[in-house]
Amino acid sequence: MVVLRNMSSWMADTFALTPQMYQAIPGLICCTVVMYKLLRWMERRSYLAAIEKARTDRKKALCGVERAVLEFKVPGRSRDTESVLSLSLLELHEQLQDGSLSPDSVLFAYMEKALEVTKLLNCVTEFLPECQTQLKNLSGKKKGLLYGIPVSIKDNINYKGHDSTCGLRKFFHQPATKDSVLVQVLKKQGAIPFVKTNVPQSLLSYECSNPIFGQTINPHDHKRTPGGSSGGEGALIAAGGSILGIGSDIGGSIRVPAAFCGICGFKPTGNRLSSQGIRTSLPGQKTVDAAVGPMARNVDSLALCMRALLCEDMFLLDPTVPPIPFNDEVFSSSKPLRIGYYESDEFWIPNASMKRAVMETKQLLEEAGHTLVPFKPLRTQSVLNELIINGMTADGGSTLLERLKGDIIDSTLKDLFFINTVPKVLKKILYMFLKPFSPRISETLKYLGGVRSIYELWEQHIARQAYCDEYIDAWKSAELDVLICPALGPALTVGYAGKVTATASYKIIFNLLNFPAGVVPVSTVTEQDEEDLKSYVGYCNDLWDRTFKKGVSGAVGLPLAVQCVALPWQDELCLRLMREVERVTQKKKVV
Repeated sequence: MVVLRNMSSWMADTFALTPQMYQAIPGLICCTVVMYKLLRWMERRSYLAAIEKARTDRKKALCGVERAVLEFKVPGRSRDTESVLSLSLLELHEQLQDGSLSPDSVLFAYMEKALEVTKLLNCVTEFLPECQTQLKNLSGKKKGLLYGIPVSIKDNINYKGHDSTCGLRKFFHQPATKDSVLVQVLKKQGAIPFVKTNVPQSLLSYECSNPIFGQTINPHDHKRTPGGSSGGEGALIAAGGSILGIGSDIGGSIRVPAAFCGICGFKPTGNRLSSQGIRTSLPGQKTVDAAVGPMARNVDSLALCMRALLCEDMFLLDPTVPPIPFNDEVFSSSKPLRIGYYESDEFWIPNASMKRAVMETKQLLEEAGHTLVPFKPLRTQSVLNELIINGMTADGGSTLLERLKGDIIDSTLKDLFFINTVPKVLKKILYMFLKPFSPRISETLKYLGGVRSIYELWEQHIARQAYCDEYIDAWKSAELDVLICPALGPALTVGYAGKVTATASYKIIFNLLNFPAGVVPVSTVTEQDEEDLKSYVGYCNDLWDRTFKKGVSGAVGLPLAVQCVALPWQDELCLRLMREVERVTQKKKVV
């Protein structure tokens, strides 16, 4: 009340108010505050009601799918679902092409399985009823490479008439006015997009939860995250509810869910596939290259998808995509490779299971006749801070905060939200305070404030190009064809991945470099890995290290992967390495 009286006195002196008007001021101020709070409360209630309606609509849509599946399963019409689901993508492709399998039996088999999986994992956000119309229109048309193949697509990929929410209120109830180029090409190749899948709020997390559709969980352990941001895709494919999916990747968003869920995922060179009609997490930033790419249960499926998408239709619909068809000669080659490897980037120290996955794969590749040479990654910590973090937050976090304005902040995003709302002055104080105790964390805080001028931003872009040139020179000096290195793993317990985003160092470096990269499952966590984890101290046993240790503990039996990398535009060579890694590790399992 003292504040209100002082304000009233100031207003009376400034505007020469009458005594009656002066007496009314505190009441007016109180009414304004109450009205503001009431409007905010009503706005929140309205949003919560909209979320509830979205979830109710989803339940109704999924009930509709269930009815459609039951109607199709009339005796004599459908083929045994399990026999369809047991086929690999290449087997499915062959049988659809020769007519021994019908597209409707495949679509309804996967619709049924997707329903079963999402009830358990909460990975599907929307069913695309248009898929049934598309199914009817397939007959009589030329069979494309993906003829009759059901495909799941990530939430942020535009499909006409459906939202691309990114888990955000801002994009809720804003259906796309047309299909993305990628969806158009999928359809032209005969593929049938049939569901959209869940993502973390804002896409900027290795978790997979948002206030609209809730938490997606890992099919291998329901207490763990499937990863992000293509986590819905990873969970659905790993659990058998989709045979082929499309994700996007700005810092590991395809590769982390693939590794956590035990499937294959591929991030092509940026703009090898069209990104038109695909909503990104930080539009406008030019520091790291986002890419869209396939996710599937084996490498041959990824290659078939890339082969289908890299066609004349893609190049005509988006002339900015270089007209480079898939190079089967490179992918199918059996020539021995010179492969670089490293087990640590010296910024985020891997746990024992991550190291073992790389070193066992190295040995198997050597036994298969390839040459393996050690490779030292270049200045990961300084590059992560000075180029990547500084570049992605060049706007001081304004883009992210604008997108989250008025939204309910998901619990898994609160740390990222908080650090972006902290004033620059306080960040500097935190930097100075933490420096003696947690030098790595304090150094990262130092670069979260954004750039101070356009000149500084341009200097940063120059530094990025110089680093890319230096990395490629080091690669050429080592005479490498390709590279293997750690993939983050195993899957973290829900709530932990959002607290250790610095683990992105193993993935996001290849978005900065714009190198194609993919992950292949090679092993599982052993009892010995779990025992070795007890002595893990990481970089300096700081808060990040301790949080990571807790997050990955108790993971015996969960998937482990390695990451495969090639130079820009050598996507087929990267896929070839992935297939070779898959071959040698599967051969070991058989033996």
